[in-house]
Amino acid sequence: MMLGQTGLQVSRLACGTGTAGSNHQSDQSRLGIQGLANLLIHGYNQGLNFWDSADAYGTHPHIAAALQSVPREKVVIQTKSDSRTYADVQADVDRFLTELNTSYIDSLLLHALGLNEPEGDWPQKYAAAMDALSEAQQQGKIRAVGCSVHSLDALRAAAASSWVQVQVVRLNCIGSPMDADNATVVSVLSGMRTAGKGIVGIKILAEGALRTRQDEALQYALTAGVLDAFIIGAESTAEQDDLVRRIASLSA
Repeated sequence: MMLGQTGLQVSRLACGTGTAGSNHQSDQSRLGIQGLANLLIHGYNQGLNFWDSADAYGTHPHIAAALQSVPREKVVIQTKSDSRTYADVQADVDRFLTELNTSYIDSLLLHALGLNEPEGDWPQKYAAAMDALSEAQQQGKIRAVGCSVHSLDALRAAAASSWVQVQVVRLNCIGSPMDADNATVVSVLSGMRTAGKGIVGIKILAEGALRTRQDEALQYALTAGVLDAFIIGAESTAEQDDLVRRIASLSA
C-alpha cells in the first residue's frame, strides 16, 4: 500500500515494537536486542516491510541490529519523538539516526499529542518542533513527517494542518480506546485520506480486548476504508505468522 502521498510503499501490517511502551522500554524491547531483531527479520521475510518504533519504546538499537540482515532501502522505518521544542527535536533527529544506524528515517512523528490535554492548538504550540522536523526533511534526514494523537481535538487539528503527511490514530471495531466514537473518527480520517495524508491505525486489538476476536478486529481494520496500514506488536514468530495468515485469508 502507498502511505498517502509520501511515496512510501508499506505492508498493510506494520511490525509494532511498543506494546506497553514507556520509559524507553516495551514488551518487544524486553525480548532483547537480538530477540526483537530476529522477529523483525522474520516479519520482513513474511512481507512485512513497515517497522514502527518510538523513543519511548527503547527499540531503536533492536531495529539497528535487524538492519544488519535486511537491505535498508527495502524497509520503511517509522519512529516518534516526545520532544516539543526546536532544539530538542533537532537533537532527537540526530540521536535517532545514530541509534538506528541509518542515514535517514522514513517517517518521524511528534508522539502522543493530546495525551494529557486536548491540544487542539498543537500546530500553534509546537510550531518550532514542526519546523525542526521540516528542516530535517529538507536535509534528507527524514522522508515524511506527521504525528500520533490521543484526543479528538488533536486529531481534528492534524486534519486541518497541511504540515501533517502521516497520521497515527487509534481505531478498532469496539471503539475503545479511541479519540471518539467510530463514526466521528472515521469521518475525520476520511477527510484526511482525501487530502492525501497517510493514515496508520493503532489499538486494532483494543489493547488486548479483541484478542479472542482477532478476525473481527482485522476485518474492520481492512475494510474501514481509511487506513493505509495498521500496527500490531507481535511478541513471537508464531503470533506474527498467525496475524499474517489471518490478514491474507480475510483479504482473499
